[in-house]
Amino acid sequence: MISLRNFALRRGERLLLSDVDLTMHAGYRVGVVGRNGTGKSSLFAAIRNEIEADKGDIDLPGKVRIASVAQETPSLPDPAIEFVLAGDVDVAAALRAEAKALADEDWEAVAMAHHRLEEVNGYDASARAGKLLHGLGFPGDTHQRAVSSFSGGWRVRLNLARALMTPSDLLLLDEPTNHLDLDAVLWLEQWLLKYPGTLLLISHDREFLDNVTTHTLHLHSGKAKLYTGDYTAFERQRSEQLRLQQITHEKSQAERAHLQSFIDRFSASAAKAKQAQSRVKRLAKMAGTEAVRAERELTIEFAQPARLPFSLIRLNHVDAGYGDTVILKDIAFGLEAGDRIGLLGVNGAGKSTLVKTLVGDLEPIHGDRSCHPDVRIGYFAQHTVESLKPAQSPIDHLRDLSPDSPMQAFRDFLGKWNFPGDRAFESVDGFSGGERARLALALIAWRQPNVLLLDEPTNHLDLEMREALAEALSLFEGAIVMVSHDRHLIGLVCETYWRVADGVVEPFAGDLDEYAAWLRSRATAQGNRAPKIPETPLPAAVVKPATPAKKVNPHKLAQAEARVAELETRLAALETEMADPAVYANGGARVAEIGREQSQLRDALATAEAEWSALYD
Repeated sequence: MISLRNFALRRGERLLLSDVDLTMHAGYRVGVVGRNGTGKSSLFAAIRNEIEADKGDIDLPGKVRIASVAQETPSLPDPAIEFVLAGDVDVAAALRAEAKALADEDWEAVAMAHHRLEEVNGYDASARAGKLLHGLGFPGDTHQRAVSSFSGGWRVRLNLARALMTPSDLLLLDEPTNHLDLDAVLWLEQWLLKYPGTLLLISHDREFLDNVTTHTLHLHSGKAKLYTGDYTAFERQRSEQLRLQQITHEKSQAERAHLQSFIDRFSASAAKAKQAQSRVKRLAKMAGTEAVRAERELTIEFAQPARLPFSLIRLNHVDAGYGDTVILKDIAFGLEAGDRIGLLGVNGAGKSTLVKTLVGDLEPIHGDRSCHPDVRIGYFAQHTVESLKPAQSPIDHLRDLSPDSPMQAFRDFLGKWNFPGDRAFESVDGFSGGERARLALALIAWRQPNVLLLDEPTNHLDLEMREALAEALSLFEGAIVMVSHDRHLIGLVCETYWRVADGVVEPFAGDLDEYAAWLRSRATAQGNRAPKIPETPLPAAVVKPATPAKKVNPHKLAQAEARVAELETRLAALETEMADPAVYANGGARVAEIGREQSQLRDALATAEAEWSALYD
């Protein structure tokens, strides 16, 4: 149970939360929502005891175990699976003790280490870590790779896997779906639904919130209120509360006006003076009911293109990739005015490669790309936000694009994108991730494109901005190609879908629900889910082609199950033998042999279970 009593929190001079009183019971899965800057991440920091409350208390059970995702990953030489396994501190310590005892041939210490492993459920820990990595998109051949060899996005996944590996009663997740593809998001949903502890989840993905949460904690105007139900239920309840609040306020104002009118008319009348005085007292005692202050709805727009040819871009039998490495083969893709296409596929399958080829950043290895002379492309890439110029303001960025445009035109335009007044002249260095993403989209809109190619545009955007973006894109008359893990956005905007998988780009006849079902039912997800992950020295977009999917051998599942059962039986037999005092006779030679066999069998079991799990995904 988590209780906040008269809780208040500041960051610098800004009051984030005040007079908060609420209780979240064990087992709740709570979605924490609110605009950027309302204190969501600061609340998490206070729960972790990293910052102190300005007033009041946060009460947690004395021995509660808290797990959360680290914000940064050091460049470690440790293998990925060991980094994840280290999330379970007790298991990691027991495994180190076992390894040291075996190296020292200290058989009493070996026996103690094995007893400790049994106590902390450590014998299957490597298999559990492997399953977490597999679920988050890491193929088996990357589990022994050094953490330092992964790019930033994959390190975020490693941090998430480590947090999920950590035994906990309270799990704090801050935007866990960033850097995940749809396949991994669906897997994470299922994992969280089985999590037995209390979950606090910050997310701007409403589909994810709806599928995972049981309660919603809304932070707004320095207050926090807990609602029962998922995000959609919260929206419905809050809308009704605001409606009733406005009705009550209007009734109260009407009664106040009526009383004041009587007082004004009869306060000087001797006959009515007593009644007038009574109404003065009643008016003074009336509790004020605040009018609903409508949250300012953010409205953005992409201006309609000056010219909109029908046939915009076409790829004719194109092989796309990097250098001589082909990622996608024989692409036949045409983009026409009014098209709204969502690209589906896991990270590394080639979606960004396709987008870059459409943009023209990548020349086809074979085949040709053609586009209409009047095509004007607005391209939002995953690195676009980082490409904003340091120390420059939004006005400076627009001036670089259009040196001859008047200042007032810049200010009017930026005001529509929620950079009003002096905000238009502030340095982007002080902007949040959401503000930087919003500015990057504004710069694209300024160019009045007739084609929008959007590769994960929603990272760092809050729910309000995502809704505004969905509405703006729905009204845009040009063509749109979008890559996004936000199912709500892509479902509102896109009308058709193309699947990028196994080196092939092809239409997908279905919606997002059918795509999710296809992912779950696919007999062998390994070829699609586990593309090659590039080493850090390579550019982030450089990936090797995914292994083509193969039909499952009808005997393969049975063989995999038999292999796992065999290894588990052999391990159990060794553990039974280790419990026999006689094994320590004669200098403990047999103990050393058993230790080596156990180590080999555990590695084999982890591999076998990962292979078996892949067949069922």
